[in-house]
Amino acid sequence: MQFGSLKLESNLFLSPLAGYTNLPFRLVLREVGGLGLTTTDLVNARSLLERNPKALKLIETNEADSPLAVQLFGAVPEEMRDASQYLESIGIHSIDINMGCPVRKVCKTGGGSAMMTELDKTAHLVKTMVEAIKIPITAKMRLGWDDNNITAPDLVRVLEGCGVAAVFIHGRTREQGFTGTVNLAGIRRVVEAARGIPVIGNGDITTPESAKHMMETTGCHGVSAGRGAFYNPWIFKHTEHLLRTGEPMPEPTFAERVRVMRRHFDLMLEVFGEPRGCLLFRKVAPWYAKRFGPVKPFNKRVVQISTREDFESALADYLDWRRQFTDADGELTERYRQSPMMPSFMNEDDKPAATRRSAIPVPKGPVEVW
Repeated sequence: MQFGSLKLESNLFLSPLAGYTNLPFRLVLREVGGLGLTTTDLVNARSLLERNPKALKLIETNEADSPLAVQLFGAVPEEMRDASQYLESIGIHSIDINMGCPVRKVCKTGGGSAMMTELDKTAHLVKTMVEAIKIPITAKMRLGWDDNNITAPDLVRVLEGCGVAAVFIHGRTREQGFTGTVNLAGIRRVVEAARGIPVIGNGDITTPESAKHMMETTGCHGVSAGRGAFYNPWIFKHTEHLLRTGEPMPEPTFAERVRVMRRHFDLMLEVFGEPRGCLLFRKVAPWYAKRFGPVKPFNKRVVQISTREDFESALADYLDWRRQFTDADGELTERYRQSPMMPSFMNEDDKPAATRRSAIPVPKGPVEVW
């Protein structure tokens, strides 16, 4: 996969998820493997120009976090241009323009999904940015504002004419938010409308099989996952293997799931400090635990941690308690897996690919109304 001059090792991408796709999470996913490019949370261009500490924290990165795109939103061409120049000057590899965020506070300023409703203004803004920098610019959009205003096929042609290097298309309208199912036919129309730039599909990428199905059905050149990666950090590694070999990879062991969760916790404290890192990790740990089996005692304690000692104590006590349900390798016994106590989502790996979990809830927090 190549965006302009930027060569990528994979056609699999991490979608921005406000409040979650921070540096620790991006590093964890890179270490697991399979990713071609990660993108930061969406950042307000004006806040970046004002060097707002919160905005600067959103774009925090290091040498291991490469290649990296920053997702900008804003509706003032000059601010978007100047913010792009600043990002290029500090070594960011690509800039993604947010044209898909359905949140009201973003749209009311003329950013996010609102950019899909006024193509002439959007074209001017994008051209101003493209002419100001050398690194590739991409755009993330939805199919349109609502079912009566499907503008993505027209917009992709406009953007390509302005010099955009690639387009990410979420197969829902702004009105849908994250409800309903992704419209693969709509993504295909966007792919067909593009003349030469890559089109990356997004929406309901919850398993490697769903990624493969989207690419085969729509003709898109790659896929991007957000909630799917939060639910399963191994999704990129497993998808890459499936696309390359046609064979699924075995699910990670319980010990591996714990190792990656612990690594995520360590990075949270390294990047945000102990108090803030523990607070942020409270909303992360239960997502890892969704695949642990019996987990209520752990979840009850981990959402109250304030120190590393709290986390280590909660995890140690949980591992000791969990042994009553496992074999010598720490995996759940077949007797337990077949029992009524088994959470329904834990059976996902045993289901046929076509019937596996197709919907993942939106994490609580900044994206709650999406």
